Amino acid sequence: MTTETFDVVVVGAGMGGIYALHRYREQGLKVLGLEGAPGVGGVWFHNRYPGARVDLESVDYCFYFSQEIFNEWTWTERNASQPELLRYLNFVTDRLDLRRLIQFETWLTAAQWDAESAEWALTTSSGAQFRTRFLVMATGNLSAARAPAFEGLDSYKGEWVRTSHWPDREVKIAGRRVAVIGTGSSAVQAIPVIAEQAEHLTVFQRSPNYSVPACNRPADLARLDEIRARVPEVRKELFATVGASNVMLPSAPMADYDEAGIQARLEAQWNSGGHGMSYLFADQGRNEETNFTVAEFVRNKIRSIVNDPEVAEALCPYDHAIGTRRLCVDTNYYATYNRENVSLVNVRDNPIARISETGIVLEDGQSIDVDLIVFALGFHPFTGAWDRIDIRNEKGEAPTDQWRQGPKTLLGLATNGFPNFFFLTGPGSPSVLANLFLMNEYHVDWVGDLIAHMDSNGYRAVEPTVKAQERWSAHVAEVAAPTIRLKTRNYMVHRNEDGSGVFIPYIGGFKRYADQADAVAAEGYPGFILS
Repeated sequence: MTTETFDVVVVGAGMGGIYALHRYREQGLKVLGLEGAPGVGGVWFHNRYPGARVDLESVDYCFYFSQEIFNEWTWTERNASQPELLRYLNFVTDRLDLRRLIQFETWLTAAQWDAESAEWALTTSSGAQFRTRFLVMATGNLSAARAPAFEGLDSYKGEWVRTSHWPDREVKIAGRRVAVIGTGSSAVQAIPVIAEQAEHLTVFQRSPNYSVPACNRPADLARLDEIRARVPEVRKELFATVGASNVMLPSAPMADYDEAGIQARLEAQWNSGGHGMSYLFADQGRNEETNFTVAEFVRNKIRSIVNDPEVAEALCPYDHAIGTRRLCVDTNYYATYNRENVSLVNVRDNPIARISETGIVLEDGQSIDVDLIVFALGFHPFTGAWDRIDIRNEKGEAPTDQWRQGPKTLLGLATNGFPNFFFLTGPGSPSVLANLFLMNEYHVDWVGDLIAHMDSNGYRAVEPTVKAQERWSAHVAEVAAPTIRLKTRNYMVHRNEDGSGVFIPYIGGFKRYADQADAVAAEGYPGFILS
């Protein structure tokens, strides 16, 4: 057997993988895509649960690298639904003729660096083997779903599904007793839709989250036309913002407003909807008093919407400051608890003990019979997808072996000891704090430019120096140190055994990040070993 060799193998065919295949092929490189699912879309292929939609505005959350592609697609909603986003990603894939570059239903199972040839030797789930000069992980930050690990699940005689891998078929909800376990972003979107159809819905909540109205509506076609007239300029403008979107716009500290001004800003944001509630005041992420004012405003909204005072209070978050975990964006979430067919169970006080043949048994012995269980348990973040692959360097090490005290990367793109290995939107980059379409575009372009630099100068391998990686990791930590986020247990914080925390994404903002990454490229890639 001959093993085919590629310049770049891209793992994953979500938004990052789609653009990477296009960009590197246009660069004249021989590319291959590996995708475990039977189709493109990444998270938007798998997360097809009822009510699934993006929580940023569609006109921001899309590709900007092509004027033609932007002009050829018309969004129907302010916040696109999962079916529309999946159609869009399929449209782009076919418009660019990328499907023939991708091997679907094929998982990368092992990757071994061969220093002599300066290539990665790859093995896939089909048994096929490939070699590649560069290995690019476009596997996303929230793609490796947490599996339910409840005692007795195997004995359950009803049906169970996961929001993160919702089946590509009809899941019957009407007339059934349904349980939803979890109240994170996915559950907050799914619960109102399930409640409208179910005979009865029981929500099992451990930790309440802050949620604000999406205020979804038809797409603003006039704004869409304005952007179409100057797509490259708008792309540059988005790159110059904090989050590569129009959410985190400049603001003043709360002390600059009087009480009437504070309340006016809060009400206006609640009524306009979306993530802006996390960024209303410049000191909201650092000043606990400012943050409390915003959090209490949202808690009062919950109390005003939910009729039962006990249920309302159970839905109010107190264990974390607003914005320190990803804010949920919903449509009628809190009002759903006013329905007669909806119950809330607090499993922090009365945990789930096991799953029985007929339903869910709590620690106090109470048993709740259900016909369908929906698990909304979240993900193994950032490296979950590639931790499942046997990736080894020349010494037999895995990429995260040295990360027990937190991720060590240079620019959130590469790690020492792993030449020609890149991870898009990785730890130490703005990552999940930015618009991931544009974050992926930026990283794909940056890696492509580095490969072009190597090819034009006769270099075969590249990896970060330990010193540069340490400097960057220290900078990531320094920027995060004053923030309230670092004090909160959530998927963006790596916790060490001594209780110290390391904030995983780069919280300094997209523009500040890109300025530094651009400077590295302009100066000939200092901090990288080119050999």
